[in-house]
Amino acid sequence: MYELFQNLAKWLVSGDQWAGNDGIAHRIAEHLEYSLFATLIAAAIALPLGLLIGHTGRGAFLAINLSSFGRALPTVGLVVLVFLISGLSLWSVYVALVVLAVPAIVTNTYAGMSAVDPEVKDAARGQGMRAHQVLFQVEIPLALPLIMTGLRLSLIQVVSTATIAAYVSFGGLGRYVFDGLAQRDLVQVLGGAVLVAVVAVVLDLALAGLQRYLFRHLRSAAAH
Repeated sequence: MYELFQNLAKWLVSGDQWAGNDGIAHRIAEHLEYSLFATLIAAAIALPLGLLIGHTGRGAFLAINLSSFGRALPTVGLVVLVFLISGLSLWSVYVALVVLAVPAIVTNTYAGMSAVDPEVKDAARGQGMRAHQVLFQVEIPLALPLIMTGLRLSLIQVVSTATIAAYVSFGGLGRYVFDGLAQRDLVQVLGGAVLVAVVAVVLDLALAGLQRYLFRHLRSAAAH
């Protein structure tokens, strides 16, 4: 076991392992491209939907059941299905990742909007605010913690699952996992898994920092 971790450490810090199109740096860039692009698409779909459901109270059943749907979704099966329909294309990967990411964003956005005290919204309307002002100046700022939680959960899920790109012959850090399994190279498999975990943690910390910045900004704006 000690020798395994020693070989893993050598694999991770080797200069040759980081260079070239098959190197760690390039694979991380590919993985980030898949993950961030898919999460942005999912957010563009899910945030308006979650805000609409939470603001109007209509479609709550959809928001609640999307969470269960996301957990039960066979991601690899979906990739293969889209791959068979669309052919050899990265879109099969993006479709699967977006479908995986949408439920957590919708559910948490809806939960955040629903948690806003109705009396606070009534008070805002009583001060002359219009519907869109109540939404953007009252509801969304108060719901922001749960909205950001949904984005963070989705991003972590997508980063962890983006390894499936290698399953259909594309790149990313999953390349090390699948190639390592095919070659029975445990060090390469573990190296890919460790790198995926590190990328996920770093991105989560970055979003946590963004969340704290937004909270400070909103508190400062409210104070003035």
